[in-house]
Amino acid sequence: MTHKGRSIDARPEPGASYDLLVVGSGAGGLATAVTAADLGLSVAVLEKAPVLGGTSAWSGGWLWVPRNPLAVEAGIDEPSEAPLDYLAGIMGNRVGDPRIKTYLDTGPEMVRFFRDRTAVDWIDGNRVPDFTDSPGAAAGGRSVCAAPFDGRRLGPWIAKLRPPLDVISLAGMGIASGKDMAHFFNAMRRPASALYVTRRLAKHGVDLVRHGRSMQLVNGNALVAGLMRSCLDRGVDLFTDAGVSALKHEDGAVSGVTLTGGTRLHARRGVVLATGGFPHDPATRAKLFGAETGTAHYSAAPRDNTGDGIRLGAEAGGQLREDLTNAGAWAPVSLVPDGKGGFTHFPHLVDRAKPGIIAVRGRGKRFANEADSYHAFMRALFDATPAGEAPECWLIADHPAQRRWGLGWARPAPFPLAPFRRGGYLRSGRTLEALARACDLDPATLEATVARFNAQAAAGEDADFGRGASIYNRVQGDPENRPNPALGALRRGPFHAVRIVPGSLGTFAGLDADDRARVLDAGGVPIPGLFAAGNDLSSIFAGQYPSGGITLGPAMTFGYIAAHVAAGRWPPESGADPQSETQQTPARPAGSNGGTIHAAF
Repeated sequence: MTHKGRSIDARPEPGASYDLLVVGSGAGGLATAVTAADLGLSVAVLEKAPVLGGTSAWSGGWLWVPRNPLAVEAGIDEPSEAPLDYLAGIMGNRVGDPRIKTYLDTGPEMVRFFRDRTAVDWIDGNRVPDFTDSPGAAAGGRSVCAAPFDGRRLGPWIAKLRPPLDVISLAGMGIASGKDMAHFFNAMRRPASALYVTRRLAKHGVDLVRHGRSMQLVNGNALVAGLMRSCLDRGVDLFTDAGVSALKHEDGAVSGVTLTGGTRLHARRGVVLATGGFPHDPATRAKLFGAETGTAHYSAAPRDNTGDGIRLGAEAGGQLREDLTNAGAWAPVSLVPDGKGGFTHFPHLVDRAKPGIIAVRGRGKRFANEADSYHAFMRALFDATPAGEAPECWLIADHPAQRRWGLGWARPAPFPLAPFRRGGYLRSGRTLEALARACDLDPATLEATVARFNAQAAAGEDADFGRGASIYNRVQGDPENRPNPALGALRRGPFHAVRIVPGSLGTFAGLDADDRARVLDAGGVPIPGLFAAGNDLSSIFAGQYPSGGITLGPAMTFGYIAAHVAAGRWPPESGADPQSETQQTPARPAGSNGGTIHAAF
């Protein structure tokens, strides 16, 4: 039975049978669907939201895939043990998780498959460094990003693509990292950049008139669009407003789903859970995030990510890993008034590292290297916050820095500042003393903090927190700033501040699974017919964040693997019986310890 040519508003047919059902439509779920369909399976994607893409559609679209083909073709051919050395320095003995080797071996193959056989294309990250300068770190060559995608290629399905996150886009237009973003930062300083930005905005204006949204898709929006196009080209059924309430079982295996409205669908080869983790599930957050993150948490992931896949997997006998170093992918967030009495969550991924910007907590002291990764910055905030206090801080900029780089949602010149001050999002003061009083900080403490930082910035060395010492720090700064790209004094008022609260980009804790993406029961045995991908799959990095792209890279790779296993084609050159991989239940690898900690780690 085939299911091709569905309209964008089609509903699942009661009793319909597919080879594979994928629950969730982020990069992990869609990559699974594309791969499975390419292997000849009939596939349906079930998304409970009215749009497709999940958190992936709001992401930067980066994947961390060491030894990927774009790097190798550019002459960056590092030894296979180098990424393992880097991970071992960060993860310790947990680098022995069998999924790590499978990921490093299969990731490049996955990148090549999508580049060569689908509508997805990549741009290289050959100058994108790892997050730290630990042994084995690379200054580039371990990352790829989705190439820009023309939204018109989706036809009417463009209406089903989740738009970019409004508070970090420009009137709905995504801005890519690298040269694209650099032109926007330099638009008020360089004629060539001004012309570039003018053309981009003009094209966006035409798109809004003709299509109601941008067709210049970049970042995660481009990645999801390419995956959607690839699904449609292969006859995958894409269903929105199709939440799953239960899994179906038959003869000891997961054999289908029941939708929220009661419709039942059958799955001959299994079900893949890829619903985006639990960032908006208060009960699971309370259980796993711990007291240090505070009672309030403001994830930048879509509100639809409420732990559905974790719940479904647990009801089928799967185990939620509770032993990760960090249960969430932490990120600093500010609260943007939405005009309806609520807030949108702005993730601060770029501004913290720019010259002229620092972060302070308590009475007004620095507490961290602001140019480190968003995850490390929040980890430092948690560690610096005394028990019983909310883990909050202020991001502070002088006027030239705010006008050049922006400060969160408070956009740079030529945008006026008055709209951002209304409602209290942006606090400003003519002097540091005035700003301190506006933020309930101690004026003398803040003035002393800024004076010390300014002296260190002039010398080009942050003796307190090492800001600007790592390659990653310097890349995040301003290459024109001397002597250190990540260090610049705060000198000219008025001074501005935005309050930072604890947030995340998603969750790391997920269902325990083996290196074939098969969900494991309490005894470490695969549950027949049940797979996990994306953030429903427990992070292979054990709750550490070694580099950008460590969410999407494994999401797509283990989706690629799950599809091959469901098709009986793992490893890819295997000619195994299509039913064999989903039905067999081999023992867990030696050195395991049920659904929690692997003794081999």
